[in-house]
Amino acid sequence: MRRLIGVVGWSLVVGLMVASTAAAEDPVPAADAPATPSAEPIPPAVGQNMEVTLDYTLTVEGSVVESTEGKEPLTYVHGQRQLIAGFEQGLEGLHAGDAKELSIPPESGYGTIDPAAVVEVQKSQLPADVAPEVGTVLRGVNPDGQSFRAKITEVKTDTVVLDLNHPLAGKTLNFKIKVLDIKPTPAS
Repeated sequence: MRRLIGVVGWSLVVGLMVASTAAAEDPVPAADAPATPSAEPIPPAVGQNMEVTLDYTLTVEGSVVESTEGKEPLTYVHGQRQLIAGFEQGLEGLHAGDAKELSIPPESGYGTIDPAAVVEVQKSQLPADVAPEVGTVLRGVNPDGQSFRAKITEVKTDTVVLDLNHPLAGKTLNFKIKVLDIKPTPAS
């Protein structure tokens, strides 16, 4: 020690001793030490089987198509295919209070326009009380029991052309979303 003191001087040795004493009194936790629990619980995030309540506005090509503004918010169970895939994917990991804008391409929304879903049928196949006019929307049930909608896009002498595509097929969907609440679904 004397040899060290002679070389570096007393003030440096005292400074080193003070620093080493302070380090011993206030140790830095090891990297693998368990984390001290936080006083605040981690808020739930949007994920599988979580009940999510949110407000949204959907616009397509600059026009509002649907909105919860002035209405009840939307509540759904995440991951149960209650909503289009792109919408659910865009909400993953969000927390209550988060706001987000989503732009969902047709492939993740209502699909691309399917030319095979545009069919020509005889006017005699239409309900008797329907006057065939372009823009008329018909609703029905197919032989498998599934409901469908069809829009008359063309009227010919003996036939009409029906478009069975979803009205938002081929469209990019733009959503403004605000998550209001997230909670686990009750055990079934």
